[in-house]
Amino acid sequence: MRPFATGWTVFAAVLMFFGGVMAILQGITAIAKDDLIVVTRNYAYMLNLTSWGWIHLILGFLIALTGLALFTGAVWARIIGIAVAGLGMIANFLWLPYYPFWAILLIAIDIFIIWALCAGMRKELGEH
Repeated sequence: MRPFATGWTVFAAVLMFFGGVMAILQGITAIAKDDLIVVTRNYAYMLNLTSWGWIHLILGFLIALTGLALFTGAVWARIIGIAVAGLGMIANFLWLPYYPFWAILLIAIDIFIIWALCAGMRKELGEH
């Protein structure tokens, strides 16, 4: 373990922190202004917007905290980072009918996070 993160891990940490903050803001918006967002009809994964808001708020805090933990360079932080980024992708996929552009943007950020964490781990293990 290094005393601090470098390379792709720093890239993933920054993306996770800011992606987590965006998810927190998304959650606050869904909780506070649940009549602001228009929902498509007949969606298979319908929840009320307040429920989605709490899901995104909690997940956003987890993602942001994991992003901060990644700056230590610890392997456990990378593994948790991959897991919470995957959960973020799933949550945003289910959020698509509520706010499609935002959901697609956060899914893309989560994909980059997972790629960066896996690429950094591969490099650290000595594989090229």
